[in-house]
Amino acid sequence: MRLALLPAKIMRAVRAEKLLPKFAREALALVPDRTRAVKLPMVSSAATGPRKGRVGFISGCVMSVLFGETNAASVWLLNLAGYEVVTPPLQACCGALYAHGGSLERARACARHNIEVFERHNLAAIVINAAGCGSTLKEYGHLLRDDAQWAERADKFSAKVKDLTEWLVNIKFQVPRSQGEGVADSAPRAQHSPLKVTCHDACHLAHPQRITKQPRELIQAVAGENFVELPESDVCCGSAGSYNLTEPEMAGRLQQRKVENILKTGAQIVVTTNPGCILQLRAGLKKAGARVEVLHIADFLLRAHGANFAR
Repeated sequence: MRLALLPAKIMRAVRAEKLLPKFAREALALVPDRTRAVKLPMVSSAATGPRKGRVGFISGCVMSVLFGETNAASVWLLNLAGYEVVTPPLQACCGALYAHGGSLERARACARHNIEVFERHNLAAIVINAAGCGSTLKEYGHLLRDDAQWAERADKFSAKVKDLTEWLVNIKFQVPRSQGEGVADSAPRAQHSPLKVTCHDACHLAHPQRITKQPRELIQAVAGENFVELPESDVCCGSAGSYNLTEPEMAGRLQQRKVENILKTGAQIVVTTNPGCILQLRAGLKKAGARVEVLHIADFLLRAHGANFAR
């Protein structure tokens, strides 16, 4: 992933984007202006107070390269909730793009590798903060159902996989809130912000995983009455894994439709749960000249707690 981004960085450094054909310019526009690598320790200790348990963390291919700070924020939130977090350095790609592209044997190889790596640790859950990866991780049992040696192990692995929002709500994570009722009524109140916040449902979270309520509970616990629903919130933004690269015209139409709906809400912040969605939404809003911030929910919650990583 890092090697693949080098040409994009060089093109930007020499300001040669205008020489590219339109589809290449559109692809380049998806790459963040700034990325910061954050090396996660294999074991991150829980915050002060009694340790509630131990969970694993999937760092992800795109997340670890383009959203290292978001990964660090996710681990910080889990630590704050009282959990020790294990991020095995030997973990590999979840196999999502292989599976989406029909390369099922490669996806199964990824599944076997990750199952073996995470089985070495006694984990209450395996947490993932990227919806596309999470969907495939939860399907390992299906991928390996005909493999007598791995089918049961795959089912046990998948049963432990939880999206970050799913796990935080499940453990009754206390979110600072500005007003109104939150996930935890005893949670401390955050400083009130006049900014309106909306939520875009990542396809792989809303549809295969059926998770739409949990992100909203966490966001509303912070934003209170400043939360506004997004029209067609569960309609694809056009990213869809690598779809925005392989089918740019259709992806562009979906992107424009999503941006128009975001602007209708009057929100200044859009919160979502998947790296592809973040890149697609940021590029679309920038193209439209809209000053709307797009945040991963981990970064949104980190900000609500008044914490920040050096940027």
